[in-house]
Amino acid sequence: MNHKNGFNPLSRTSAHRRAMSRNMVTSLFRYERITTTKAKASEVRRAAEKLITRGKVDSVHNRRQAARFIADEAILAKLFTDIGPRMKERKGGYTRMLKLGFRQGDAADLVILELVDYKLDTSSKEAKKEEKAKKAAPKTKEKAGADKKVKAEKGKKAESEGKPKAAKKAAEKSADTEKASE
Repeated sequence: MNHKNGFNPLSRTSAHRRAMSRNMVTSLFRYERITTTKAKASEVRRAAEKLITRGKVDSVHNRRQAARFIADEAILAKLFTDIGPRMKERKGGYTRMLKLGFRQGDAADLVILELVDYKLDTSSKEAKKEEKAKKAAPKTKEKAGADKKVKAEKGKKAESEGKPKAAKKAAEKSADTEKASE
């Protein structure tokens, strides 16, 4: 029987369980969406919801209590400046679990654990597609002509730099004698 057990030990030692929980909560706050097993997600969800509740009120005490659990200062700041204020009006239920199915290797139940107000960023995907299309598009005639001029100028510079000093002086003398004979 499973009576009066306050948490799922997840078949791990207490130190391993604590470290895993801290890392997963930090990842949840960093990316606002993580994929994991259902058992881990339900344990991480408990800790994350308590931290978000603390993040709604930015006080020294709440920051110190959250810092006991979150080691990354940037994520801690994000909790109190971004995530907490976004959840100010909610009374609870800051996260959701979306079922994905079963994992291939061990048939573990997979879920996506995300913050409730998480929005999938589709605009950046569209922008990346547009950039790829622009790069793949053929160059216009004007750009192609300008590129040829630049290449020709670079070739002339390379030729003049490649000549030895004696050859340069001889070329200058012959140019001077041609000007004088005219």
